[in-house]
Amino acid sequence: MKRWLIALSIAGLTGISGAAQAVNWWDLGNIKVGPDETLKQFHEYFKQRFPNIPLEKYAIGSYAFNPEMYSQYQEAMQFNPGDLTLSAGQKLWDIPFKNGKTYASCYPNGGKGVATHYPYFDDKTKTVVTIGTSINACRSENGEAPLKYGSPDMVALQTYLTSLSNGMPMAIQVSGPAATKAFEEGKAYYFMKRGQLNFSCASCHVAYPGKYLRDQIISPVLGESAHFPSYRAAWSSVNTLQKRIEGCNKNVGAEPQPLESVDYRNLEYFMSYLSNGIKINVPGYRP
Repeated sequence: MKRWLIALSIAGLTGISGAAQAVNWWDLGNIKVGPDETLKQFHEYFKQRFPNIPLEKYAIGSYAFNPEMYSQYQEAMQFNPGDLTLSAGQKLWDIPFKNGKTYASCYPNGGKGVATHYPYFDDKTKTVVTIGTSINACRSENGEAPLKYGSPDMVALQTYLTSLSNGMPMAIQVSGPAATKAFEEGKAYYFMKRGQLNFSCASCHVAYPGKYLRDQIISPVLGESAHFPSYRAAWSSVNTLQKRIEGCNKNVGAEPQPLESVDYRNLEYFMSYLSNGIKINVPGYRP
């Protein structure tokens, strides 16, 4: 992957063309206009670049740019290997804690629909809460030891809990100065260039979605959060959005952060907010 990115930085990208840009993509990340206006500008930017792709179709990521790949995606989703992780997560979800309670007791409506509002900013702790951190908080409240982030059991539980919101649109809230600060820090991280290649997340997923990196199409930031945890053929397993971010950091020659670090949670908060209105579909399937 790193060799692909080096080739990108030297030779540029080829592939699908979008419409003429009325908004400079770099300005999207470097002008503070607040969460509401940021969301509006990002959605308008992608609407202008890809007028034939409606917002809801960004739920399928890079497959939205290629009808042939979309057909392959539809076939893959009929027998998604990620469903094995989903089933494992459901079994873990239903195992009672030592006190007799289950994970469902920690969430409104037993967890159904809650992922549409994750991540969220907790005004008491002044931090962003993700699905992963909420699962460990649930375990702690019930006298259980925390799970390691990125472990098979944690990923399986994240997958199952998120799947309880499948078919529902993301509806992340950013309200108040502290939440806005976390959102802006996530936005700044997304646009900050780093690593040996001096790339930011936006260098690919805002500037060049729909373009090819060798045999893969770059996905857009819109909809990224709606299909994670995802099964990736490159991983031969299901994993989370933060694990994908960790991999991107490595690909550009930057030092990755621990999963569920403050920066990664703020970044996920920002990315998820941009996907408001896009329906959740977990586990996703990606190349």
